[in-house]
Formats: sequence, structure tokens, C-alpha cells
Amino acid sequence: MGRFLTLIYGTVAYGAFFVAFLYMIGFFGNMVVPKSIDSGVPAPLGQALLVNLALVGLFAVQHSVMARTAFKSWWTRFVPTPMERSTFVLLTSLILALLFWQWRSIPTIIWDIQNPLAAALLTGLFFLGWLTVLYSSAIIDHFDLFGLRQVYLHFRNRPYTHPPFAVRSLYRIVRHPLMVGMLIAFWATPTMTAGHLLLSLLLTGYILVGVTLEERDLARHLGRDYDLYRSQTPKFMPSLPKRPATGVPRLGGEA
Repeated sequence: MGRFLTLIYGTVAYGAFFVAFLYMIGFFGNMVVPKSIDSGVPAPLGQALLVNLALVGLFAVQHSVMARTAFKSWWTRFVPTPMERSTFVLLTSLILALLFWQWRSIPTIIWDIQNPLAAALLTGLFFLGWLTVLYSSAIIDHFDLFGLRQVYLHFRNRPYTHPPFAVRSLYRIVRHPLMVGMLIAFWATPTMTAGHLLLSLLLTGYILVGVTLEERDLARHLGRDYDLYRSQTPKFMPSLPKRPATGVPRLGGEA
């Protein structure tokens, strides 16, 4: 594929991601979008559980397998390397769109906060979570994470280099602030239905497994530097930054 078409492909994939991301905010927040986590006709409980588990399972398998180094080595035999990340992003966005479309609501109320101040605080936390996701991606190079930098460099006929893996901002206090933001967004809601609870539990479990796999890849790639960063910085729960050992660079980021 020509360099210009590769750039167009990567731009379309990035656009699909951004639409899916914005829709996800509305989907979890039950706002603006035509179908949210709690809207639509409820399905029988057994059917809802089977369909919803299959949808999340499809997302988890695609997102985990395609992110692994071994799969990328095989996959780039068929997909040009500059398009590999964009293809990953595009497929993830399409699977999210399928999840939004086919999700079966389970409207049983788990909790419903009536106090206006408490409800407002939870809604504020919800939006803070999504802002944390975007901010965390910007710290580690948002456009590289979502494939746009790769196709742009290819278009300019420049070699691709990985962004420097350096600790900045939120990455000084937790190793995975992007995932922390998502966890906050999943759980911060004034009204928790059984369907919302199911999706939050499934995605939380996926994040815990996915982060473990990701850290194994990072440790293999970065070696002792990442081991030191991991020993000095908590995974999810914030803490005060620690000073690195003498002569050892502090590294961190989100793959």
C-alpha cells in the first residue's frame, strides 16, 4: 500500500477510535448516545449473561492477543509494519461498536444514590476518570499509542522509533494511570444496575489480567530498568514518588 493510502488508513482508524471512545463515555454514563448500558429492551437474564459475556470475551481476546509481541511478529508478515498499530486500533474500535450495539441491559438496581451532593461527586469522578485516561495517553505519546504517529512517519519516509520510556507526571505515582482512570470511570456512578455491575466486573478483571501480561512484555523488552521502576512505583494505588537508586534512570509508561 502506498504511503499516502497508509496515512489515510491510519487516520480513519484513529477516527474510529475517537468515536468509539466518546461513545463509551456516553454508554457508561447513560447520556447523549442512542443506546447506553441501561437503555434498550432488557433480555431474559440467561440470554443477557451469555451475550454480554461473549461480547466482552471477544474484546478481551482480540485486545490481549494482538498486543502480544509474538503475535505482532507473525501478524506483520501479512500487514505492513506501519499499519500494524492502526489495524489493532481499528479492530478494537469495531469490536467496541459491536458491544455497544448488542449489549443486553439488566436493569436490576444495585445502588441508587439519591443525595444530590453524593450523586454529583460520583458524576464528577466519572468524568475525571475519562480525563485521566486521555491525559495519561498524552504523557506517553497519544498519537503513537493509537497508531497515527507510525503512519505519519511512514508517509514522511522517516524511520519509526519508539517514544522514550520516561517517567513523567502521573507515572511517577502509579505504573498504570490510564487503567486507573478507566477503573474510576467504570465504577463511579450514582446508579449502578446489574448490567453496569457485570460490565464493570468483567472489564476490571480483564484489566488486571491484561496489565500482568503487559508488564511481562515490558520486563522482557526493558530488562532491569523496568524491574527497578516496578519495584519503586505501585501498580494502581497512588503513593508519593520515590527517588531512584543512584545512577539508575527512572523509567515508566503504558504500552
